[in-house]
Amino acid sequence: MKLSSLFEQGKTVFSFEIFPPKKTSSIDTIYSTLEGLKDLKPAFISVTYGAGGTMTEAGHSKTCEIASIIKNKYDITPVAHLTCVNSTKAQVEAELNSLKENGIENILALRGDINPDIPRCYDFKYASELVSFIKERGDFHISGACYPEVHNDADNMVDDILNLKKKIDAGVTHLMSQLFFDNNAFYSFVEKARIAGVNVPIEAGIMPVTNKSQIERMVTMCGASLPQKFVKVMQKFENNPEALRDAGIAYAIDQIVDLISSGVDGIHLYTMNNPYVARKISEAVGNLL
Repeated sequence: MKLSSLFEQGKTVFSFEIFPPKKTSSIDTIYSTLEGLKDLKPAFISVTYGAGGTMTEAGHSKTCEIASIIKNKYDITPVAHLTCVNSTKAQVEAELNSLKENGIENILALRGDINPDIPRCYDFKYASELVSFIKERGDFHISGACYPEVHNDADNMVDDILNLKKKIDAGVTHLMSQLFFDNNAFYSFVEKARIAGVNVPIEAGIMPVTNKSQIERMVTMCGASLPQKFVKVMQKFENNPEALRDAGIAYAIDQIVDLISSGVDGIHLYTMNNPYVARKISEAVGNLL
């Protein structure tokens, strides 16, 4: 199933994101995550793409293999992330062929994070170029990423949204946002994007913070601002792991309730491969969807 059909139903789409096991771990370790998520009935599950594209013995990326498992074993629509910062055109084309062979119809096309420890390729400079490349090579539904508080490499919000519009013009028909903790920042971004002609569904990316190191790492990577309400919660419970976990879940639920009430197109939950957290949130908001 292509994602476009999900958003035609007029309801808030609720989806998950997971990541492949580490290079040193077996692909089989993903089953415990998927077993814990399957009964929550997400509209789709996206699978991140490891730096450099970790390959299996069969010659596919772990992303492709896990997407195939999601589709064929669990009967859930998968979305395969595909990055290009460390890939040549030939490597991307090989991955696209693998996705076709495995019946994967949906791709989240990303430039990817620049890692100084991995040699960069320059066949693709921007995500919009990857989108055009995919568009020419198969009947895929192509999603893209957006940044409510501006991409780290963008000079300002205006330039960032203009670059986002280039991805839409190249073939992106659905967007998933980077995580954020201030809903007002998301609403402001969506308003500006709509004015710029970005008229595709925009899902809000929500990450429940369950430990202190997680929030420090995420904020460093993506630059999300921290509202005073969020900071107070983290400071209050930072030395009580269970309380901090539950407070993080509660904060995420509060965000989601507000977003759904405001008519958001979708919620994309960054599960961090933690079925317990995903279940708590799903059960809390299930009747609102």
